[in-house]
This record gives sequence, structure tokens and C-alpha cells, in this order.
Amino acid sequence: MPNLRVLAGTSLDALVPITDYVNTNKPFKLPASDRFEGEVVCNIKGFADGTESEYFEREDRKGVTWSIQVQGRFLKRYSADEILFGNTFDRPLHLPWGSSAALKFMNYIDPTLTHDLGSSTKPWALSPLVSTMPYLAHKHLYLPNGDIDDDLDLCSISPVSPEIDNVVPEFPPPQSLKEDTSQLHLASISATSSNSSPSASSASSSSSSLQSITSSVSSPVSPLEDFKNNFADTLSPNDAIDGGLKQKSAFRKLRIKTSKSKRNEGIHKSSKSSFNFSTSTQRRSYFSNEENRKDIVFGPEDIISTDFCYGFLEFSPSLSLRLPGGISFDLMKYWDGQPVRFVCCERKRTRTSHEGKGEVVEEVEKDDDDVPWGKVFWCVAIEPV
Repeated sequence: MPNLRVLAGTSLDALVPITDYVNTNKPFKLPASDRFEGEVVCNIKGFADGTESEYFEREDRKGVTWSIQVQGRFLKRYSADEILFGNTFDRPLHLPWGSSAALKFMNYIDPTLTHDLGSSTKPWALSPLVSTMPYLAHKHLYLPNGDIDDDLDLCSISPVSPEIDNVVPEFPPPQSLKEDTSQLHLASISATSSNSSPSASSASSSSSSLQSITSSVSSPVSPLEDFKNNFADTLSPNDAIDGGLKQKSAFRKLRIKTSKSKRNEGIHKSSKSSFNFSTSTQRRSYFSNEENRKDIVFGPEDIISTDFCYGFLEFSPSLSLRLPGGISFDLMKYWDGQPVRFVCCERKRTRTSHEGKGEVVEEVEKDDDDVPWGKVFWCVAIEPV
């Protein structure tokens, strides 16, 4: 395995080495920021120092080769559509021949993924965090007057309702992070509005929308099992050898499956039970719709816990990408040594102006360094020593 080091932080320009924390299950507190505060735990199977984490022995994490767990809160208010997660790079990538299979694979497991990995300047691949995370748990706290004081004693605050106990979840959890969106309705604009003036029609719509989603996903399989079950039998090693012609028919099947999962787009929920998804697949399907993401607003009172974990990257004996169907890439042949960054960032803001006869022109607001992505909340980077 190549010698690697891991860094983390709340700014791309000030990442801190956390290699000593890898596979220890010890949380690293992210440096102070005016946008996000939280902790990170990183596990990598086959890491260079030989230390293995018990995380990979858990029954519900079999097959996983790396995990980035983060728990924290956004110190300002952002809609779920504004919070993105993915990879960003500082210079062009040397993509291997046949990499289109990998990109289509990524689009299959995450239809909300957008990217410009072929960029001649700064490649990127980002998705809304709420629709891409394999595991996500949300906890709503009651903060008087929106207080975000680090020394605030949450346990001493009276709850705003019986369901809000103001206990910050243990991190990392003693068992693997489970999907928990039971309090997500407290971050919903539409649910808050409808609860103040409920109607029979809205309740009926909410019930039918939840039934529609749950009927499309009958069994609580993990994201890893989901893509293994549905993706593996559509590819063969020859798919990457014949110039991609066979990939088209294989991925046409995937598009049909994916389109079925989008039947629920555009449905707005209004009752608290409507946001209590039983699987991550249900949550990701629902939030694949932009309007549904804009309905959720996270702030200082929302504790977000995530586990970004998959098994298609292997770090030992060499760094490689392995896809179902026998397709694999030796990434060391193409990696020029630049950091691979897993970034949670703000969507690049646009300014809309009206010109001429009703013509709408969108201009991208320039950040300090004019990068394709917005302000960074947190980042974990892996780079060679």
C-alpha cells in the first residue's frame, strides 16, 4: 500500500494532519469556523500503519473499505439544496481510458451527482449532501434565541417539545450510524407552515406520498447492498474493453431502474411522520428533487451525523477502483499525487438579473479565488507522503 496521510479542516488552505486518528475511532475536533463546527472520524481498511478498525468487522459494514464520519452543525442557516458534498481538485486529472464506466457507475448510485472532472483547471464532482450520503441522522435541539455558544449547557435547557430532549448524540456512536430522520420535519418549511394550519387535504397528500416512496423500496437494504444487487449483473469485464458500446445497453437498464425511483419527485410532505424515512434509499430518492431539498433548512439547532462509506475504493495492496462486473482501475498509474479531497461546501451562488425583454441572465458570483464551488464547511483530504 502506498504511504498516505490524512488531513482535515474547515478551510482548504489550513488542513491539519489527522493520520494518527485513522482507525482509532477517536473523533478529531475540526478547527473553529464561522460556518460549521463538528468532529470527524476516519477509517481506512488496510491503512499503511497496519492498524485495523473494528468498524470493518461489523455485520452492517461488511464490504466497506473506507468511512468518513462527521457530526456537527451549521452555524448559519442553509437550505439542504445549498449544502453539497463531493470531491474537488486543484489541477486537471489524468483520467484513464474507460473511466466513463466509473462515472456512469457513480451516477447510478447517486443520480444527483454533477461534475466537471474533465476540467482543464479545477475538476470537481458534487452532490447535495442530503441526497448523496449513504447514512444520515438528524437531531433537533432547542437553542434559546438561536444561541450558538460553544459553552452552552444543552442538558440544562428546557425542551421545546417532548420529542426534543436536547441530548447531543454520542459520536462516534457505539454501533454503526443508522438512518434517523424522525425529527427532520422540524427543519421543514412546509411542515412548520402546515402544522400551524392543518388541512385534511395536506394530510392526505402527505400520507399518499410516504406510501408511494415506501412501496418503491420494500426492504431496508444498505446502500452497498443496493448497488451490488442492481449494478453487478449489468456489467461484465468486456464492457470496458470494447470501447464502451456494450456499456450503453447496460446503463440503459440502469436508467430505467433509476427513473422508477424518481416517481416521487415533486411531492411535498407536511406531517412529521412523512419525513421519517425507514431507509436511506427512500431519503435519497425523495431529496433527489430540488424543491424538496429547498424545503429543508438546517441551522445551529440541527445536529447532522453522516457516514460516507463504500467499498469500491481499495487501499491495499495498491490504490485501486473496483466496480461490480469485474471492472477495475489501478489508480496509482494515473494519480499525480495531488490531494483527493472529500469536501462539504456551499453551492456556488448565482446572481440573477433581468435584461431586455424579460430576458433572465445568471452570473456566478466570484469568491476570493474564483473556484467552481462555494465556501467550504469541512474537508477531509488523502494524499501521498
